[in-house]
Amino acid sequence: MTWTSRYRTAARAIAVIGAAALVSACAGNGGAGGTGGTASGGGAYPDRTITFVVPFSAGGPTDTVTRMIAEPMGAKLGGKIVVQNVEGAGGTVGAGEVARAEPDGYTVLMHHIGMSTAPALYQDLGYQPLESFEMVGLVTEVPMTVVARKDFEPATLQDLVTYVKANASKVTLANAGIGAASHLCGLLFQTAAGVKLQEVPYEGTGPALTDLVGGQVDFMCDQTTNTSGQISAKEVKVYAVTTPERVGSLPDVPTTTEAGLPQLQVSVWHGLYVPKGTPPDVVSKLSEALKTALADQKVIDQMAKLGTAPVPAEAATPEAHRTKLQEQLGTWAKVIADAGVKAG
Repeated sequence: MTWTSRYRTAARAIAVIGAAALVSACAGNGGAGGTGGTASGGGAYPDRTITFVVPFSAGGPTDTVTRMIAEPMGAKLGGKIVVQNVEGAGGTVGAGEVARAEPDGYTVLMHHIGMSTAPALYQDLGYQPLESFEMVGLVTEVPMTVVARKDFEPATLQDLVTYVKANASKVTLANAGIGAASHLCGLLFQTAAGVKLQEVPYEGTGPALTDLVGGQVDFMCDQTTNTSGQISAKEVKVYAVTTPERVGSLPDVPTTTEAGLPQLQVSVWHGLYVPKGTPPDVVSKLSEALKTALADQKVIDQMAKLGTAPVPAEAATPEAHRTKLQEQLGTWAKVIADAGVKAG
């Protein structure tokens, strides 16, 4: 069974917690419970606040997913978690900070598919995904949607392909910057359609989608965690979801295969990382807390409203996460090389 088949029906996107929100799961002093885990300082883990670093802007899809799991993870760990947004350079700034952080379990990175594309995009990355981090586990795999301003002329995905081929010089394709999921999906669309379009990069998917709703750009790819609300409110036109099966929260939206563009298949997987050298018992404790969070009914319901679902428990492990990352590094290296794209 694919992960996309687990998506549940819901109406609107959940409200995103503010960027400075503090997630606390215990009423006590924030110390750990009686089980397991020691950090590099020798005390029980966690005995102080854990920081989850999101390398993208507050309110974006990755930030939203992070805040969903922070509270139940904190409850399992017996401590408290804060979410910090460290954006820039397609997620590489925040990832680099975590790679250089003390390997004690108190600095955790939430990253998406961009972890597997960065080495192909950036010449001086400053870290290596497989060598600079310990994997904690996968979190979710989010479908993407192809959406347009609501008055855009093409009515179907096949109409869109025909239209952009005939009007390539004037059609604008928005994205959240080089290496962002929206950029990668846009590259695949152009490859599948056999066209080169004028791309308009933004500092995050939030402002890109705002301009799409406002009619300043023509179309874009974006995650269901960011578009479900606008689709339900009919603020944008939707052409397809980029997964093999339809999404439960968007049952009337066809897949790209159904809509005639089967080459356009991509989903945005998310995972948790800690710096290389983090003690194995700390990694294990974080992984167990992640599994608990992903089994939490509130998290399941929140994700369903955004057209996604937690990964199965067997995927929320360091081993499954490392396997996924290795496979994706190879896949995207070829796509990006074929597209001739490099980050500035």
